[in-house]
Amino acid sequence: MESGIALQLGQTLLAVLAAPLLLGWVNACRAWLANRRAPSLLLPYRNLRRLFHKDVVLAPHASALFRVAPYVIFAAMVLAAGIVPTLINDLPFSPAADAIALVGLFAVARVFQALAAMDVGTSFGTLGARREMLVAFLAEPALLMVFFTGSLIAKSTALPTIVEVFAHQQFAIYPSLAFAAVAFWMVSTAENARIPVDNPTTHLELTMIHEAMILEYSGRHLALIEWAVALKLFTYSTLGIALFLPWGIAPVGDWMGLPLVLVALTLKLLAGGFALALLETLNAKLRLFRVPEFLGTAFLLAVLGMLVHFLLERP
Repeated sequence: MESGIALQLGQTLLAVLAAPLLLGWVNACRAWLANRRAPSLLLPYRNLRRLFHKDVVLAPHASALFRVAPYVIFAAMVLAAGIVPTLINDLPFSPAADAIALVGLFAVARVFQALAAMDVGTSFGTLGARREMLVAFLAEPALLMVFFTGSLIAKSTALPTIVEVFAHQQFAIYPSLAFAAVAFWMVSTAENARIPVDNPTTHLELTMIHEAMILEYSGRHLALIEWAVALKLFTYSTLGIALFLPWGIAPVGDWMGLPLVLVALTLKLLAGGFALALLETLNAKLRLFRVPEFLGTAFLLAVLGMLVHFLLERP
């Protein structure tokens, strides 16, 4: 039991410490693909260190909610990263790794961020919060449908059970997962404020969504939010691995295979980060009124995955 708790804490710590590195890898790949000099992979760590050493500047009318929101957002992302099966399937927190609960953690972080953006009463914060809730209103149902496709196959909404069925039982081809995988990619770009839904590097008031909500933050508050953004990207990456590429996650009781699991996880994250950078380089940002069409397509693909399972895959 003690070793299980230690591994659970180690998996969570791995996510917390490696998330900025994954973000740095994606940024470096984008620079290479654009034929530019790539920034250092450690640049996100330096930015966090710089922000943590700066003083916090608060708006005159900021309430306690504005101060507490960064800590709640960061804690929710840490908890989400800890319950997703990353290294091994047999962990003490495995019973809590329910797909619906995971969506709830993402929703908690989003609601606090939107409320904090509106708390100070700036036009940009309110604009970004309204756009963020529009995206969430369309993305969360699609994400739930993706989870339901996997849960129908595994007959459980628990992520460890889904991983166990996909990775460690008899090999089978599920066409429904192809629809679900495309829908998951579309949802993950929206949830992580990536192209084509949002551009994480822009500060144009007519196009930004996430950046508009954090313009009033500074110092350690901004550092926690930026760290939570990197953690969310890491969590979605490991979640996609757990759902669609679970091979390499150690089965229950296989503690000796952890070195190979770490190597497999690193290779998958490197490939996923490069694929994300490539897609962002090849695509342009959508106009805001086209985002509902994009996420509506993701929802339809996820529903098609469920229908394909019922029509073709059920015994």
